Amino acid sequence: MGEIFEILHREFVYIWYYFDVQLRQIFGYWALGIVLGSCVSVFLKDKIHGLLRGMSQSQMGLLGIVPASLLGIASPLCMYGTIPLAASFSGSGMRDEWLASFMMCSILLNPQLIIYSTALGTTALAVRIVSCFFCGITAGLLIRVFGRGKPFFRFDSFDKPVSRDTDPNLLIRLLKNIGRNIRATGPYFLIGVLLSALFQRYVPENLMTAAFGGNEAFGVLMAATVGVPLYACGGGTIPLLQAWLMDGMSMGSAAAFMITGPSTKITNLGALKIVLGVKNFVIYLVFVMMFSFITGLAVNLLI
Repeated sequence: MGEIFEILHREFVYIWYYFDVQLRQIFGYWALGIVLGSCVSVFLKDKIHGLLRGMSQSQMGLLGIVPASLLGIASPLCMYGTIPLAASFSGSGMRDEWLASFMMCSILLNPQLIIYSTALGTTALAVRIVSCFFCGITAGLLIRVFGRGKPFFRFDSFDKPVSRDTDPNLLIRLLKNIGRNIRATGPYFLIGVLLSALFQRYVPENLMTAAFGGNEAFGVLMAATVGVPLYACGGGTIPLLQAWLMDGMSMGSAAAFMITGPSTKITNLGALKIVLGVKNFVIYLVFVMMFSFITGLAVNLLI
C-alpha cells in the first residue's frame, strides 16, 4: 500500500511540475488577453460593427470581402453573438459573400485569441492571423462564385443581438466584462494546462513527432482531424499547442488544428446548423476540412 502511495505521490509531483511550468509560461498571455479583449468589447465593439453595418450601403462589390474579413477578426463576439448580428446585417441588405467572410473570420479568431496566441511565438501567431484572413476571403469567394444568387443563410429564427455591456459606469461595465470572460474561458484554460502537463508526462516526444511532425500530409491530416473533437475553447488549446510544437509538431499541422478546432467547436456547429440548413452545413464542414488540410500543406512548404 505504501509503495502504491509513493508511486502516486511521485506522479503527482511530476504532473504538478509540468502544470506549474506551463501555467507560469502562458498565464500572463491569458490575463492580458482577458483585459484587452474586454476593452475591445466595451469600447470598440459598436464602432467595429458600425463600420460593417455601413458597408451595406457601399458599392464595393466583391472587394467587400476584404474589410468584412478584417472586421470579423476584430469582432470580440462569440458565434452565438455573431449570428444575430449577422442576421441584422443581412436584414439591412448586406451581401451573402460579405457575411460569409465576416462570420468565418469571427469563428476563427478574435482580439482575445490573438493575444493568447502570442504565447506560441511570432511565427505561429502570423500563421494563425494570415490563414484566418484567407479562410474568410476564400469563403466569400466561393459563395460569390457558386451561390448563383440564392440565399445561403437562414436567419429567420434569430432575433436582434442584445448587448450585456449596458452599465452606465464604464469602469463597472469593463469589470463585468472581464468577469464574464474569466468565467467563460478560465476553466478551459486550466483544463488545457492540465492536459498539456499530462501529455508532457505520459506521451513520448518521438510519438508526437511521428504523428504531427515533418512535412508529411499525414501529420497535417491528423492535426486537422484531432482539432474536431478536442477543441473546446481558444484559450484552453494554447497550452496544448505550445507543448505539441515543443515536442515536434510541424507548423503546418498546428495551422490545420487552429482552423478545424474553432470551426468545428460544438457550440459553433450548433448555431451554424440553424442558419445554414443541412445541405449548406455539410458544405461548410467539407470546406473547413479541405481548407485546413491545404493550408497545413502550404505552411509546411513555406516554413
